[in-house]
Amino acid sequence: MSVPPHDPLLNARRTGYTRRGFGAQYHAHRPKPPAVLVDLLLQLAGARRPRLVVDLGSGTGISTTIWAPHAERVIGIEPLDEMWKIAEGGNTSPSVSFRAGVAQRTGVPDGAADIVTCAQSLHHTEPAGTLAEIGRILRVGGVFAAYDYDWPPMVHWEANRAFAAFMDGVRTLRKKHGIESEQEQWGKDEHVGRMRRSGLFRHVSEISLHNVERCTAERWVGFAQTIGIVLPVLDLGLSDDELGLTALREVAERTLGLEGLPWYVSYRVRVGVK
Repeated sequence: MSVPPHDPLLNARRTGYTRRGFGAQYHAHRPKPPAVLVDLLLQLAGARRPRLVVDLGSGTGISTTIWAPHAERVIGIEPLDEMWKIAEGGNTSPSVSFRAGVAQRTGVPDGAADIVTCAQSLHHTEPAGTLAEIGRILRVGGVFAAYDYDWPPMVHWEANRAFAAFMDGVRTLRKKHGIESEQEQWGKDEHVGRMRRSGLFRHVSEISLHNVERCTAERWVGFAQTIGIVLPVLDLGLSDDELGLTALREVAERTLGLEGLPWYVSYRVRVGVK
C-alpha cells in the first residue's frame, strides 16, 4: 500500500492552533526570544545589518518582530491564517512582513537570506524538504537557527510542581477519552543530527541562551492552555475543576500573585553555518 504524500498545511492544521481565540492567547502568554540571540546570529552571519531574515513557522510574530530594528527586511512565513493574521495586525514595522506559506516552499529567491530561523516550529515540519529549502534560500556564510525553550520555564517550585500535576491530568484525560494526535512531529533532540546529516552546513552546534520575563498567575495558567496536547482536552466540555485548571490557578495565584515573579526561560539554540 502506497503512503500518501506529506501535506505540510494539513499537518500544521492538526496542531489544533486554529481553534477560536487560540492565536491571541498564544501571543499574550508565550515567552519572547532573548535579545542576545540576535547578537549571536548577527555575529555568526558576519552581518551588521542583514539584507533579509526569514522566520519559518512564524506564528503570531513573536520571533519575527525582534529583527525589526536589526535587518533591512524581515519575512515571517506561517501556514496558518489564524496565526499570521494576528502577526500582521499587530505589526508596526515597515521592514517586517508576513505571508502564508510552508517551510518547504517559501517563495524566497535562491541565496537571498542572510539568516533563517525556526522558533518553536522545526519539530512541526517535515525535515528533508524543510532543510533543503533552508539550504536553497540561505546565502553562502548565512546562518540557520532552530530554537526552542524548555517548558515550563522556571518561576516558583510550587507553581512548577502544580504545572506538572496539571499536565499529568491532561495525559490521563487524553487516555480516558481516546484522544490521539494525527499530527506528525519530529523530535527536537534530533535537530542537530538531522542538520549535520543534511550536508548543507559547514558547521553545526548547539548552545543554551536564557531570558527573564515577568510571569503572573494569569500568564502561567494562560501559558498552560496553549500547550498542544492540552487543546483537545479543553474541547471536551469539562469544568475547570475536572480539567485541573482550578487547582493550577489556585497555586499560581498564591505563589505568583497579581504582580508576578521573574520567569526564567532557557532556550536550546541549534545553529548551522552554510
